[in-house]
Parts: sequence; structure tokens; C-alpha cells
Amino acid sequence: MIAVYKRELRSFFASMTGYVFIAGVVAFIGFYFMDANMSQGYPYFAFTLENISAVFVFMVPILTMKSIAEEKKTKTDQMLLTYPVSVTKVILGKYLSMMTVFLIPLLISCLCPLIIAANGVSYLIGDYLAILAVFFMGFLLVSIGMFISSLTENQLIAAVISLVTFLIMFLWEGIIGYIPETSTASLIGLFAIIVIVALVFFAVSHNHFISIVIALAGCIAVTICYIANSRMFSGLINKILGAFSCMGTLYNFTRYNTFDFGGVFLYLSLAALFVFLTIQSVQKRRWS
Repeated sequence: MIAVYKRELRSFFASMTGYVFIAGVVAFIGFYFMDANMSQGYPYFAFTLENISAVFVFMVPILTMKSIAEEKKTKTDQMLLTYPVSVTKVILGKYLSMMTVFLIPLLISCLCPLIIAANGVSYLIGDYLAILAVFFMGFLLVSIGMFISSLTENQLIAAVISLVTFLIMFLWEGIIGYIPETSTASLIGLFAIIVIVALVFFAVSHNHFISIVIALAGCIAVTICYIANSRMFSGLINKILGAFSCMGTLYNFTRYNTFDFGGVFLYLSLAALFVFLTIQSVQKRRWS
């Protein structure tokens, strides 16, 4: 795993990918830091991080788009898959290398709260908690981008799908607000979630039978519950989807200076899920 990690980390700086990502993120942080914290005297660096968080919608796909898609396109993935190490270690090596690159601009940003403190009132604990929250969010974003990259051989397609996915994540709370809170809307929403889960399973395993069983069993179970007590479905889909708010967790850190243990667990557990799905996707290719 260490050999794969070093190989991937070197590749980011042998090309322009690593430099573009780091320079882009640092430039946006620097611009908002100078405008809000230095020029206007706002003492919360967490405010700056909240405002530049949307930049990761565009920058993370640059980091993850070629992680596996390029390997598949150039057929060099065959060499990786014949390494005397498990697929899990190969994927973890790639994942940790991307997280290392993601971490670099955040480490540079750690200087900003100190600059604020040297020039007046500061809130170091809250600011560093906000930096930590962005780092935890990075675990999730990078894992999703890597999973999407494992599903295609085209880097551009991987980047576009990742960008759209991240955009939906960042607009999640607003999107949920448009969903009716009726029982019927929740029933339809649950059907949609079940179908999506089945499709994701099929994309990873290419097993038609189990995918169909998952979809049918889930839809039948939900329908039975709806017939038994439809009132319990009122607003249910809104609550379920609201629990997966990516920005809600970040706001708890940046606006309220609160260490959101539940939100961190959500970030890390979903990141682990997408890393697992990536491993299964590549594992399928190894034995195909």
C-alpha cells in the first residue's frame, strides 16, 4: 500500500494536477481571507471557509477524475491488479494520496487564524475546528469522486458527474425544501431511493438477479408499511434526506463553533462506504 501511495503522490506532482488543485484552493482562500478578514476586519476565519467551501465542487473533480479512469483507459490498471497486494491496499493507497494533496492547502490555511490573532481579536478554537470540518468533508468528497472515476474510462465524464454530484450535495438543503411533505411524496421518494440503491449495486457487481431482488423486496416492504399506516410517512422522506445534509454539518462547525460528532461520523461512514464500493468495482474488473 505504501508503494502505491508514493507512486500516486508522485504522479500528482509529476503532472500539473496537484499544483492546480493546491494553487486553486489556496487562491480562493487567500482572496476571501484578504477581503473578509483583513480588509473588513471580520475576526472569524471560519466565515471564510464557509464561503469558499463551494470551490471544492469544482476542484475535487480535478483531483479525482483520473484516479482510476485513466488507469482503465490506458490499460495500466492491469499492472496494478497484478501487484502482489490486495485490491483494497491499492485503492487505499490511491485514496490516501489524494487526501494528502487535499490536506496541503488546508495546512497552509492554518496560518490565517494566527495572522488574525496577531492583528486583533481572534477565535482560534472555532477557526481550527472549521478547518478540521473541511478536512473531514474532504474524506467524503474524495471518496465519491474516486468511486465515480472507477465507473468510467473517460476522465471528462468522471469530472462532470462528480461536479454535478457535489453541486447537488451543496444545494441539498434547498432541494429538500421543494419536496412536498405528504405521505404520497414520501412513498415515491422511498421508491426512488430503493431503485437508486439497486442501480448502484448493479453498477458495482453487474449482478442482475440480486439487483432486481433488492429493488422488488424494498418496494414491497415499503408498500406494506404504507398500507398499514400511511400517516407515519408524512414528511418522512424530508427527514431521511435531511439527515444526509453535507453543508448542515459544516455549518455546525463554522457558524456555531460546535464539534458535530454525528456529522463527523456521517462524513467518515459515507466515505468508508464509497471506498468500499470502489474496491468492489475494481475487484469485479480484476476477476472479469
